[in-house]
Amino acid sequence: MDSPTATIIQILRERVDALLAKGDYEEAVHAATAAVEKAQHALSSDLDSVDGFVSTLEVRGELMRKLERHEEAIDDFKQAIDLLENRPDRRLQLARITASQGAVYDALGKEKRAFDCWEKAMQLFEDCDPPAMIDVAVMANNLAYLKKDEGDVDAAETFYLRSLEILHNQFGPDHEETATLSDNLGALYLAAGYFEQAREMHMMALEARTKLFGDHHPDTAQSNNNLALALMETGDRKIAREHFEKALAGFEALGEDYREDLEAVASNYCELLREDGDDAGADLVESRIGGVVGA
Repeated sequence: MDSPTATIIQILRERVDALLAKGDYEEAVHAATAAVEKAQHALSSDLDSVDGFVSTLEVRGELMRKLERHEEAIDDFKQAIDLLENRPDRRLQLARITASQGAVYDALGKEKRAFDCWEKAMQLFEDCDPPAMIDVAVMANNLAYLKKDEGDVDAAETFYLRSLEILHNQFGPDHEETATLSDNLGALYLAAGYFEQAREMHMMALEARTKLFGDHHPDTAQSNNNLALALMETGDRKIAREHFEKALAGFEALGEDYREDLEAVASNYCELLREDGDDAGADLVESRIGGVVGA
């Protein structure tokens, strides 16, 4: 690719970024398309021209994905992937585009295609030099979600554990991403009836989030609620009450934006209280929450 062509393509790509920053998505589509057409016109057997064309396809594909123009995104991603096959020097980009293609299929409800893309992307990320392990963890988490939705607990657990292992090694236990994976795994165990394991995962998530964010943060409040649900199942109902109280206090402090979360926690808490014969306590919680949300 000659220098003037490379320059105009770079200018158009920068224009796409500027337009996106301003929220002018339709004009950004025009700029991205102009970049694609310019790069396609310059396409030859020269690898630099191929790489330039692929990069413009990736930019436009990501834009279409953001705009939920899914079929157009898939077309761009497919064309880019075809050009990058058998290009070990572009493995990271191929992995990235394949992962994006999987996200589009997931948005379309095509879970099998999403799974195939994410599984392929995970392997590509792992085969990079050096391996892109954080991206491997993201793909494993995505695959776990799909398997969880299918009801395949064993496969979902395998993928979640793979992701958790990577994040724990890369970031340590007290990191936001590690806490999120612990929470995800805890939710899987709780739904599958593995209550002791759910308790430990949710305890780990809560400990990390409390250190990171303090008590009055939505993630911390949600972890208190999730842990309380696990504690109910392991027979630690008194401790469960304490965590429900912390969850309520956390969401109360966060205000109207978290009304639905507050109501969900109150519902869980009242269920526990009524099961324990504490109708008066449940009435107090309902009255307390009713005053906060204006019910």
